Amino acid sequence: MKTVAAVYTGQGLAEPLKALFQEMLPGVRLVNIIDDSLIGDVVRAGSIPPSVARRLVQYYHNGEEMGADVILNTCSSVGEVADAARRMIGIPIVKIDEAMAAKAAAEYDRIAVLATLPSTLDPTMLLLRKQAELLGRQITLVSGLAEGAFDALVEGKHEGHDRILEETARRIADQADVIVLAQGSMARMEKTLREATGKPVFSSPRFGIELEGIQ
Repeated sequence: MKTVAAVYTGQGLAEPLKALFQEMLPGVRLVNIIDDSLIGDVVRAGSIPPSVARRLVQYYHNGEEMGADVILNTCSSVGEVADAARRMIGIPIVKIDEAMAAKAAAEYDRIAVLATLPSTLDPTMLLLRKQAELLGRQITLVSGLAEGAFDALVEGKHEGHDRILEETARRIADQADVIVLAQGSMARMEKTLREATGKPVFSSPRFGIELEGIQ
């Protein structure tokens, strides 16, 4: 049985990803490594502190040592650490958002990125630019920072979080051909935002599992 070690910087995606694996890859064993202090440290610093990078690399090593065949990095905010760690880890590291970004950059000219944190928005936009460069394409990126949504979520105001996301998506929809959700934990909003804006909406978990060769 193939084993995937998923590394999380927060709690929000673990259960939805477990359900996706049960649906799409029932023959794959999923092991979760969760340190929910990581995203808080990134948010406070406004970037990836060295201490976060060191801990993440250690978790990738832990996944390798426990016999995983693949490491799944689930957080877009720390994608650059996953890139660097690929040279240090003896098994593949899959970034959950890489396939989503590649598909969006290949198929759309105007891409809106919806995020609740600058620390996730900026790395996702950078990833989209890199994917477009690899394809030799020119794309226009639209910034969709849903200000206040993250604070609402931390305070347990889930309806407020969702309302701010939807308002932000509506605001940027006319400037884009597709909306990309920067955080995997926002995947549950995909259908709602698609219906609210009339635009395609991409979220990373399903693309990451389907298109990144985890099978």
